[in-house]
Amino acid sequence: MQLIKGIPVSPGVVIGRIFALDDERQKIARRAIPAAGVAAELARLDGAIKASIRELELVRDQAEKAMGAEAAKIFHFHIGMLGDKSLIGPMRAMIEKQLVVAEFAVFQTFSEWAARFRAMKDSAFTTKANDLEDLSSRVLRHLIGEHRTRLNELNHQAVVVAPDLTPSQAAGFDRGKVVAFATDLGGRTGHTSIVARALGIPAVVGCGNVTTHATDGTTVIIDGDRGVVIIDPDARQLSEYQAYIEQRKVFQLSLDELAGLESITRDGVEIELLGNIEFPQEIPLVLKCGGEGVGLYRTEFLYLTREEEPTEEEHFAAYSECVRHLAGRTLVIRTMDLGADKYTQRQQEQPERNPFLGLRSIRYCLKNLPMFKTQLRAILRASALGPLKIMFPLVTSTQELRQAKWVLREVMEDLSEEGIAYNPEVDVGMMVEVPSVAVMADTFAREVDFFSIGTNDLVQYTLAVDRTNERVASMFSPAHPAVIKLIKDVARVSRRRGVPLSCCGEAAGDPEYAILLIGLGVRTLSATAASIPPLKRLVRSVTIEECEKIARKALSLDSDVSVAAFLRDQTRKILPEAFDGRSIEERA
Repeated sequence: MQLIKGIPVSPGVVIGRIFALDDERQKIARRAIPAAGVAAELARLDGAIKASIRELELVRDQAEKAMGAEAAKIFHFHIGMLGDKSLIGPMRAMIEKQLVVAEFAVFQTFSEWAARFRAMKDSAFTTKANDLEDLSSRVLRHLIGEHRTRLNELNHQAVVVAPDLTPSQAAGFDRGKVVAFATDLGGRTGHTSIVARALGIPAVVGCGNVTTHATDGTTVIIDGDRGVVIIDPDARQLSEYQAYIEQRKVFQLSLDELAGLESITRDGVEIELLGNIEFPQEIPLVLKCGGEGVGLYRTEFLYLTREEEPTEEEHFAAYSECVRHLAGRTLVIRTMDLGADKYTQRQQEQPERNPFLGLRSIRYCLKNLPMFKTQLRAILRASALGPLKIMFPLVTSTQELRQAKWVLREVMEDLSEEGIAYNPEVDVGMMVEVPSVAVMADTFAREVDFFSIGTNDLVQYTLAVDRTNERVASMFSPAHPAVIKLIKDVARVSRRRGVPLSCCGEAAGDPEYAILLIGLGVRTLSATAASIPPLKRLVRSVTIEECEKIARKALSLDSDVSVAAFLRDQTRKILPEAFDGRSIEERA
């Protein structure tokens, strides 16, 4: 049995069997195999080497035709290396004697050889290290690619365990076969985590070394509620978790009954509950769960789940589908929040050293005007079909906001000249995600129709904590007193200026934090579809006076630990059934 703690990013508890998914660009974990599996691993190794040689022979022939025999010698060397017993022999021996997967044997052997070459003073040897790394990637690509195709052939509930996953990988999982995942890397608010929540796949990320302990076919428990991964659980743990899964189903059924009821406090104050979505297909689920509309449509997933840039028509089709599903209900479309992701960094000749403090979000849009205008044209065209609002992400200065509004007006003029219908009175708002905006909220309130607090980035930039870095994940806390004070100030300005305010960060979907937001003056919460029923239960169980009292107490505390403990204690008193069974983690 191996118990590993990570970051819970998508709720749910699953008992399944491991499918270990490697990535040739990452360090390959040492994974054990049973003695009976040696022959199969050797066959995989031989097959990958033969496939690599065939591939290299084609490349060599093409190079000889295009660049001459001298250039083709490089690939002769590569082919020769893959036929060298002094290189391949240790790989086979490692599989046979150490009982490890072929991927690890290849990665380890090539890494050791490359290190030897680099240690030699003669540059003729040191340059060969790059050749070895190229060969390693080529062989690993065949091994890992062959392994990944098996995902489509599984006949059991698979729990994917990987070093990391891209949003497109997570979005592409067959939900009939992949029931959960766990990764070494990742953070609570990363794009992959957001996709997992959107698709309802239980997930734990930032586990550090879960791949090291993962062996294909081993039973595993993924606890996405608490951030626990238990590999090869014992009978007691299996029994406890099976009971908890049943208890969870009963609680969920009780929440489903709330879907058609009003989201109104005991003293008659309406709290609007909206959904955060990444894909238009999520809207029916948001409405089924009791959401009144969409408070955040993260449009960057139009880019992150594909390799090519979406066209205007593809943008328009997605936004039109949202309008059609919502039939007059609230729809807030956030313009693309790109720049700090792998998609855009891959396209740059020189990737940024710190993309989260670089050319991202509205900055990226303003530097890529054709792309930005394509999206704005599609949004405006969809505005003619039904009500929607436009929201700009990560604004940090009035100059940025005014420039974005100017581009929007320019696009409106183009559409008018072309005779294309749109709503010229469309509401334009902005995210409050950085301290500079929270401090100057009064100034920004004169420029926009609404505010939406994004706690994910507001916490990140207030506390200087990379929200995707598992090493500092424990420091990422929306309960930090500084963050709470900034939200309080924005809420005060919002009331005084009459600017509608919502909160659409991940914290808005957490009942423990939502009770604080309501007490601070937030009257619209936007969260994942699965978060809406518990939020509605909370809203219907409290009064505004109770929430305000909790907020005043929280504001008097001086650490995120004390604030979080206080909020948890207060929420437990209001919704005790939501906390039943949580001690299972301690017993595990």
